Amino acid sequence: MRRCLTACWRGILPFAVVLISISSTRVVAQTLAHTHRPDINNGRTIFNNGCIACHGSTGKGAPQTSTEFKRPDTFPEFTRCDQTTPEADSAWKAVITHGGPSRGFSTIMPSFGELLSSNEIDDVIAYIRGYCTNPHWPRGELNLPRAMVTEKAFPEDEFVMTTAVNASGAPGAKTDFIHEQSFGTKSQLEVDVPWDLQDQNHSYNSHIGDMTIGWKRVMFSNLRTGSILALQGGIIPPTGSTKLGGNGTTVFEPFLSFDQLFPTNTWVQFQMGADLPRHPNITPQSLYYYTAIGQTLSHDHRLGREWSPMVEFLANRDLKDGAKTDWDVLPEMQVTISRRQHIRADVGVRTPFTNTAGRTPTVNFYLLWDWADGKFWEGWK
Repeated sequence: MRRCLTACWRGILPFAVVLISISSTRVVAQTLAHTHRPDINNGRTIFNNGCIACHGSTGKGAPQTSTEFKRPDTFPEFTRCDQTTPEADSAWKAVITHGGPSRGFSTIMPSFGELLSSNEIDDVIAYIRGYCTNPHWPRGELNLPRAMVTEKAFPEDEFVMTTAVNASGAPGAKTDFIHEQSFGTKSQLEVDVPWDLQDQNHSYNSHIGDMTIGWKRVMFSNLRTGSILALQGGIIPPTGSTKLGGNGTTVFEPFLSFDQLFPTNTWVQFQMGADLPRHPNITPQSLYYYTAIGQTLSHDHRLGREWSPMVEFLANRDLKDGAKTDWDVLPEMQVTISRRQHIRADVGVRTPFTNTAGRTPTVNFYLLWDWADGKFWEGWK
């Protein structure tokens, strides 16, 4: 066991070195600031000369008696940090520049792209940000695109249905129904209910898999450095069938997630953790370390539809003597498919490239709904 632990940590060490190097370098050198440094005082002037008529001096909305429209459910309240901080500046800028319908919101929000310059819009956004007075909320810019396997650090309000289908060998598929809900400034509850379907001896068998219940807590986030770090603890009860790959015992899953965003909209996500079964004689303990590297692309100066090509490097190793590390590579592409960008899809192929015996490639895809941004059928046009 000691030799196995030493070998595992030797495998993890290069990732730790890269992580520390990136983090320390970016803290000194990185800034995610605009090319134009926003002028909050100018933003206040612009807001008071126009925006205040609808949004009010307090940011909670002007009195209903002084407005000529009925507020939609999506009408923002700038003082509510849970509404404002999860949204990146680019989302706000798209609505101000092109109007509410550009992101599937109400027509009562007009476009100001011809009245205000890009710098002036940045000034207004900087001023509006000040209505949230709690500095502990992680900013939406650090909510990086979701990778297929590697879990990110940002606390979410979303529902994801993800499926992996065997590309060769015996037919089979696994679908996970994942609900994530944030609590307070930095916490998130995650519930993952998988469903397994496999062809065994020319007979299809299906059963619920081992469920996961996890609690995530952001330990550090900094927009200036583009860094966010979170810890999560999960429990996986043996709800699945051992014939379809269930653990057969309760498993505890602690892990660390670290994400790094660069000014070029390139990003790296890193996750390292362990699966610690209650009965290791039934299911062995294991370590895993995942890395996702990607780039988000969009037209209209980062205000349009987002395309996020990425590649994941996935390593898993059982904690027993003689075990080898299973390495997989997973290239994929995520794209926003609704106008509001609250519905996203991702597709990729996961391919083993070490210890390939008995391990087949899988086609992976998911559909993601950020339910905090509206109902599934809203925001498409």
